[in-house]
Amino acid sequence: MIDPRRPGIPGEVRHGAVGPLPRTTGRQIVVFAGTGDDARVDWGRVGVHSVADSRDFADGDVPPDALHDAEATVFSALGIAVVTADPGQVSRLQTAEAAARPVLSVSPELVHHVLTGESSSYTAGYRDGVADLSGRLLAADAAPGAPSRPVVTPARFEDTAGLTWGLQAVRADASASTGRGIRVAVLDTGFDAAHPDFAGRPVTLRSFVAGEDAQDGHGHGTHCIGTACGPRTPSTGPRYGVAPEAEIFAGKVLGTDGSGTDAGILAGINWAVTSQCPVISMSLGADVMEAHPPYSAAGRRALQQGSLIIAAAGNNADRRAGDFGFVGAPANSVEIMAVGALDQALEMAWFSARSLPARGGQVDLAAPGWEVYSSWPMPTRYNTISGTSMATPHVAGLAALWAEATGRRGLELWATLVQESERISQPSIDAGSGLAIAPQ
Repeated sequence: MIDPRRPGIPGEVRHGAVGPLPRTTGRQIVVFAGTGDDARVDWGRVGVHSVADSRDFADGDVPPDALHDAEATVFSALGIAVVTADPGQVSRLQTAEAAARPVLSVSPELVHHVLTGESSSYTAGYRDGVADLSGRLLAADAAPGAPSRPVVTPARFEDTAGLTWGLQAVRADASASTGRGIRVAVLDTGFDAAHPDFAGRPVTLRSFVAGEDAQDGHGHGTHCIGTACGPRTPSTGPRYGVAPEAEIFAGKVLGTDGSGTDAGILAGINWAVTSQCPVISMSLGADVMEAHPPYSAAGRRALQQGSLIIAAAGNNADRRAGDFGFVGAPANSVEIMAVGALDQALEMAWFSARSLPARGGQVDLAAPGWEVYSSWPMPTRYNTISGTSMATPHVAGLAALWAEATGRRGLELWATLVQESERISQPSIDAGSGLAIAPQ
């Protein structure tokens, strides 16, 4: 649904006073006090008899039918369960087990969406409109007696025949690291495994969306994977991938319509953590101001096991109209790194969300997210789109480079990305520690 005050992003859910409440599914997300055996409770007390545990499946890979059919699905590596039960039933579970305190929180299951900015056609139209306005203003300046105006500074970066502007900005082209030996999980709309630029690359595919295989029928996932892990020398066009030798783990958690639920996303995180992926990239979210408890737990427990979750801050701002938006879920969890979007002049993209005053609601880093060129499902092959979704895989690819270069994982990897970032002119409330850059 779309905020009636301004053009919005199809499928985007607004919050509270500025729009409808986020969509929920009717199921509940239960966070346990621990993982593994510490996440076991007596489900029979609340009438839940069909339970699936991620440890019953290879690599913690809970198939979509189990997610759909089981009354409760437990993601043991995260200590989280998705339960088909009313809140009263789960509350009784909390009360019954109060002495041992195995249940920390119960939350409604949310629906999330891809976090792309406007469509490429809109982006082009907006860009052309700005160019037309600039031309008319400059023409007016040239008229006799016209008041002088400040000179407009040209964009700092631009795509070249060899490199996208984003790779130039984050200095990936000058890095000796390539992501070799580092597993990068991109949880999104899937991946076009037949894309010629990825021929011969190790790619592990999983779908956590019922009724859909891992093939990308949307495009968003293939674009994000391309930015994070695209090849050093594409078959045609400029290099667009930050970590060209990283191992790709493509988890489909959003369907062809670009939406998905907590269950599929948490299943993807559980699979990525169990598969020992040091980097997990999620260009998705819901426009809710409050941190969603399941992602705080998932982010913390992933970090403890050596996996850093990097998520898009959100596209709910319209800085052109003085609306700075807010960081949505899951990026507003303390334990998940939130990424804002920059344009070619290293200024905030107009849609990029601003930090919330609440703990965990801050933008941590910024990266290129405006007019980003990357891979797209065949036969289109390539596409240029904008969003904090596009900034996030830039940071995920950089995390792979730093993981390779330093051997650091989890919180140490997070600290390295922040410490090694480049300070820019944008305030920290918008850009966090600044522009993420590659090891040199």
